[in-house]
Formats: sequence, structure tokens, C-alpha cells
Amino acid sequence: MSALIDRVEISEEAELVWLEDISVLDYVRQSLDRLPTRRGRPAYHRDGRMVGYAVLRPGARASRSSGTFRRRVFWLLPHDRDTDPQGLYATGAPAEAIDPATLDPRTKGHKTERSEGGPLSSTTHRLDVIDPGSRPGQHR
Repeated sequence: MSALIDRVEISEEAELVWLEDISVLDYVRQSLDRLPTRRGRPAYHRDGRMVGYAVLRPGARASRSSGTFRRRVFWLLPHDRDTDPQGLYATGAPAEAIDPATLDPRTKGHKTERSEGGPLSSTTHRLDVIDPGSRPGQHR
């Protein structure tokens, strides 16, 4: 769950890679996966689709016990709001969901009115947190 991700666990992130235009997504699910590399697109073994992933700095160290790297992966399931707007998450959001507009490398991100199924808040509009430059395959 997003709330369980500690800032220390994501402190080696260099960038986030988005495979889709996140400006149209109310939320994405995030998890911290054990992966064999610091960089590159990880294998994806869940239902649904991967929306993005974190890339670590070159000096990031692997776990001593497993030799793997903890990296965030962002994903959506088939019953999430983007594909089923009137479904289970018409309002509310899964526990591991966060508003992608609140994400940056080394930043956990958080839920917003929008990610919970409400309108984009006036504060979000004022801060212009949605990055219009985020397009599929671009880094942030």
C-alpha cells in the first residue's frame, strides 16, 4: 500500500517513466517491487496493465540478501475507474492508489479529491500539478 512505502525506500529514484498519458488518469496504483535491475522496463505479472515505473540512480545498492532492487511500479487493474467509470471505484479508490499528478521521483504521492472520485480541487488547479508535458514514454 502507498501509505506503507517509506521515503527511505524510494530515496534512490532518479526518474519516473510513464508509459501512458497520466494527465487523464484519476489515480494509479503503486507498489514497491523487488526487481533484478536499477533501470529499464520491468516484467509485469499482474492483471491489468503497467502505467509506469521508477528508475534508480546508478549508485543504488542492491539488497544484500536477495541481490534485487526495490523499485516502484505504477499499474491499473481492469476494474479500475479509467476503464470502468461506473464500477467498483466510481467513487473512492483502492488503498494503494494515489493521484499521479502528486508523484515525482523520491516523492510518495498521495490521494486527492480527484483520485477519490471527486472533482479536481481548486488548490490543484492553482498549483498546476498536472504536468501537461507528461506523455507516454517521456520521463519526469
